[in-house]
Amino acid sequence: MSTPTKARRPRRPKIVLSSTRLAELEALSEGMMRRNPDLAEQLVEELGRARIVTPARLRPDIVDIGRKVTYRDETAEKDHTITLVFPQDADISNERISVMTPLGVALIGLAEDAVFHWETRDGHRRELKILKVFPADHEALQGA
Repeated sequence: MSTPTKARRPRRPKIVLSSTRLAELEALSEGMMRRNPDLAEQLVEELGRARIVTPARLRPDIVDIGRKVTYRDETAEKDHTITLVFPQDADISNERISVMTPLGVALIGLAEDAVFHWETRDGHRRELKILKVFPADHEALQGA
């Protein structure tokens, strides 16, 4: 007799963060709890499953604040390149996306070749793949 199988959620890719970044993101999530509790909870959940390393051990192929990332929207078959930044440095017209957006929360800590599912603001589910992570954009880190 076979046991019915439950529909499983796709396995989420691993997340790696530096200890410094963890503290910054925890503070951001606390500040976001009143304005957007759902997004703050999503970030807290992601932080809880992250592997924490020293800043010096954060590999260059991991998405982090200030790093440019190219990802492919497998659903739309389109590539996008953005720089992940802190909220105060976000500027969509210059492809600088806040870590405190649904996409930013989904990207932080992922490595090249990671595939993940992301739900758009209008409820559509997308499959995205990290193609390339580039070195830190010093302007993004300094808020230029």
